[in-house]
Amino acid sequence: MPAAVASRGTIYWICVLALFNAAFANAIRVGAAGAMKTALLDPVDAQHSGEMIGAVLGNSFLGFALSLLFISPLLDRFGARRMLLFAGGCFIVGPALVLMSAHARPNVILLLNVAMVIWGCGWGATEASINPVTARLFPGDKTGKLNSLHAWWPMGIVLGGLLSIVVQQQLAMDWRWLVAMPMLPGAALVILLLRRPFPAIASVDTGISFRTMLSEPFRRPGFWIFFGIMLLTASAELAPAAWVDVALTQTVGMPGIVVLVYVAAVMFVMRHFAGALAHHFSDMGLLLICTLPACAGLFLLSRADTPTSALMAATLWAIGVCFMWPTMLAAVARRYPQSGSWGIGLIGFAGAIAIYFVLPQLGRIYDEAKIASAGGAEAFAALAPGSARMQAALRDAAEISFETVAVIPALLFGIFALLWLWERHSRNARSVQV
Repeated sequence: MPAAVASRGTIYWICVLALFNAAFANAIRVGAAGAMKTALLDPVDAQHSGEMIGAVLGNSFLGFALSLLFISPLLDRFGARRMLLFAGGCFIVGPALVLMSAHARPNVILLLNVAMVIWGCGWGATEASINPVTARLFPGDKTGKLNSLHAWWPMGIVLGGLLSIVVQQQLAMDWRWLVAMPMLPGAALVILLLRRPFPAIASVDTGISFRTMLSEPFRRPGFWIFFGIMLLTASAELAPAAWVDVALTQTVGMPGIVVLVYVAAVMFVMRHFAGALAHHFSDMGLLLICTLPACAGLFLLSRADTPTSALMAATLWAIGVCFMWPTMLAAVARRYPQSGSWGIGLIGFAGAIAIYFVLPQLGRIYDEAKIASAGGAEAFAALAPGSARMQAALRDAAEISFETVAVIPALLFGIFALLWLWERHSRNARSVQV
């Protein structure tokens, strides 16, 4: 007897599980980043290991971006279930290759980069599938449901981050045990999908041809404004989130992953209120308001030197960035409905490719700042790990790297203000004509 076809509610919760897996894996990568840097990259080049780990982590975003780009237009052809099965496989293979890299000393950087690309492909296949499926399942509440769905991203970050702390800090287990853990929920997702077939939700008749969907973004120049904005909003949210363990652990008196866990917990709560807030302010008004606490939070993180100051700054940053990603997706789905899964995928691609380029730059800025603070490359090489001068150099590097990112939401404030005013003027003009 064939397995029962999943209902709308079941599909939504499978999407939740897939996104939770992607977030859990992301938190594990961030939580293990410092240990991987020490164990695998410091022996290769200690002076540039910050840039190297930034590039390695950034390759997960490259995989994310490429899979979004290629899967999104083909989702209707292959179906969301197959794409999520592919994602589950990537959540297994990616960590396995990271574990192999620990025993492949001559090729450690190559294998790490390949592993992160594959791991990121699982994330991209997840986003390429769940966002258009959710938008189609709940056409009357896209902003609210996409934000509720993406509330499970921070929940995955919370659990993955707490597990990182317990495994490395409390149990003093090797970082490789931590990296292996995302393979378990990845396998669970595969098993669940094999047992519960989807209906043809991804290929439901929307009255939009494949050619129309592909051409829509190129026939609507305004679409590319949102593409450019997504480059900035993702950089304000995901780049600092991937960087906190490397930058803050040595400067605020607690593991940087604790900051990420706290931020994720705030985001999980806040995203459940996105539908009501967007209804009251409009999606563009909500995005405009968010830029102010995001900018203040990132700037204050650059000055944080105690657990209390770090958590206070993180609260502002979390409130600022929590609505950005899902609200941007909903805004595009509402304004350009004929672009379908391709349009949502392109916007996600913009966010992912931005982090691919931003993270190595953050690492480069961090490395240059720590060397300059120490008085040059030779002086830095002579510093003893854990010494007061080393701590001062790392503190200066963290400050400068977060200061740099804080400029991004300040730019977004001006952009969202212009768009909000323009759209308000357009609505008023149409009402007068009517």
